[in-house]
Amino acid sequence: MLRLTWVQPEDLIGHELRQAAQDGREPSAVAARWRAAGGPEAPLTAGASPRPASPYLRLLATDLLDELADLPSALADDEPTDLARITSLCPDWPVATGGRAARPARLEAAWLGRAVGCLLGKPVEKLPLTAIRDLARATGNWPLTGYFTARGVPGELLARHPWNRRSAATSLAENIDGMPEDDDLNYPLLNLLVLQRHGRAFTTTDVARVWLDELPAGRTFTAERVAYRNLLSGLEPPLTARRHNPFREWIGALIRADVHGWTNPGDPAAAAGQAHRDATLTHTANGVYAAMFTAAVIATAATGDHDVHACLRTGLTVVPPRSRLARAVRRAVRLARDHTDFDTVVDLLHDTYAATHHWVHAVPNTALIAAALTHADGDFTGSVGRAVSGGWDTDSNGATAGSVAALLAGSPRALPERWTAPLKNRLATSVGDFHGAGFDTLARLTHLEATRP
Repeated sequence: MLRLTWVQPEDLIGHELRQAAQDGREPSAVAARWRAAGGPEAPLTAGASPRPASPYLRLLATDLLDELADLPSALADDEPTDLARITSLCPDWPVATGGRAARPARLEAAWLGRAVGCLLGKPVEKLPLTAIRDLARATGNWPLTGYFTARGVPGELLARHPWNRRSAATSLAENIDGMPEDDDLNYPLLNLLVLQRHGRAFTTTDVARVWLDELPAGRTFTAERVAYRNLLSGLEPPLTARRHNPFREWIGALIRADVHGWTNPGDPAAAAGQAHRDATLTHTANGVYAAMFTAAVIATAATGDHDVHACLRTGLTVVPPRSRLARAVRRAVRLARDHTDFDTVVDLLHDTYAATHHWVHAVPNTALIAAALTHADGDFTGSVGRAVSGGWDTDSNGATAGSVAALLAGSPRALPERWTAPLKNRLATSVGDFHGAGFDTLARLTHLEATRP
């Protein structure tokens, strides 16, 4: 039987119960009814439970999702989604400066850095933290300074902790042959199309149109798949982000934010505004803030005039300061400054979030990215290695850290060849006409959008 991931009510309800507890609602009565009926917990790693639910449980889950959506939130005043309300809560909202276009070489470095970080994290996505450490140490690659390899890894260790099955054939050092397809690269390509077709004044509806034209439904996951389904059901943004979408504070909007920063160098306010219009198709509150934070960080880094710490500080100016995301990022930065051993930083973050947050949630993952960039002082290898070594959404975290650190490096020549040579200046994708495109070509296209009036 086909088990369609990320959209079945019986699989969504467990995630929504957890989301409700995190965003200030009181879900205990609903949770009790679900468990009394024999409803399962949310799947831990996959998007669907292994067995289909009964028709009764599916109907009950649908009803309970509606009830949960109607519960009031104690955090609503501190965590709005409307842009005007967000800006009203940010006392240091950055002044729009207009910026200046980043050179194509710097943008090429950013595209390469995003691909390298993603590729480094792909084979260990979904693996527990201990497995990532053991697999790397088995080949003398700890701290991470190169791609993962199966060569030299004991068979018993691989049997206990197999590589991510979708990525193992294309993302280990011995088999990398160009950049394989990944949603962490598909979404920047989609946003490049959004800008090409609709310009800087694009709307959330324009983003939806590009998705329906260019993004195969099977290439979407979590919040993006739910929003896609909602679009096909006739719903319009921003309801697409809210209707039966327990993933609306996960990492999906963050991984779409790079192009908004790349095309607004020196103008973090404009970058955050674009990221907001993009993110609200699929996300709310902290899921949106993660995208805005990332876009503002990248817009600041894209000028080449600031160190990574200034970039991160600027990113926080577009996030409501009492939000969970802002508090998590501030703490992560402090931890990275206070501890010389990054493993200690990671362990403390996992102690705080692992038991309560899904491994794809935006709050802990954004915190980890900020900690990695801070601890590495913006160094490229140190940043991607730390971001991936911290676990959780390894390929997405590596991609974002790689984009920021590569922008700071300034050109492809500044990135170690051991990272970039295996990419062969070639990217695989199912988006538009970009399959097989080179990163130099993508940089030129991005530069055109950054300089278009």
